[in-house]
Amino acid sequence: MADSEASEVLVEEALKADSAEAAGEALEAAAPPVIGEQIMRKVNPKKFFSKEEEDRIVAAIRSAEQKTSGEIRLHLTGSLKKPILEEAAATFEKLGMAKTDQKNGVLIFLTLSDRQFAVIGDTAIHEKVGEDFWHKVRRSMEDHFKQNAFASGIEHGIATISEELTRHFPRSTEDRNELCDDLSYE
Repeated sequence: MADSEASEVLVEEALKADSAEAAGEALEAAAPPVIGEQIMRKVNPKKFFSKEEEDRIVAAIRSAEQKTSGEIRLHLTGSLKKPILEEAAATFEKLGMAKTDQKNGVLIFLTLSDRQFAVIGDTAIHEKVGEDFWHKVRRSMEDHFKQNAFASGIEHGIATISEELTRHFPRSTEDRNELCDDLSYE
């Protein structure tokens, strides 16, 4: 089998993969980085993570929120219609994250076709941690993403965010879960 035929088979395997990490492994074997971009464009956001990966991410969100009054959400979209920060901010509003009592919601926004992500926080948490913190979270997640460990990268980001939310907004007995913990999609 010629190299190009072998790459096509690996790309087909990546398209059929049950998880983002399995797709990443198949893509790595196919080699050219452009292929990864083509695969990401074809992945339905609802199918990007396996059921197990999605369950792990939701569990990480729930665990984080047991220690803080803050709210964390993950949103996946197929493609951008506007610049990523504009779209993330619009999604933040649409998900009701700006309506939390303490203005301490955090959104992890992942766009598949454009291979970009953003981490944004509401006014109260942003005032406490500053822009450098969000850069730190993105860099640490990006390190995982470069290894095609997308679910692990998200979990790591959630854990890092949770530390700061817990430090600045610890959970009290009156706290309630203000927002759904499930992943959202567009």
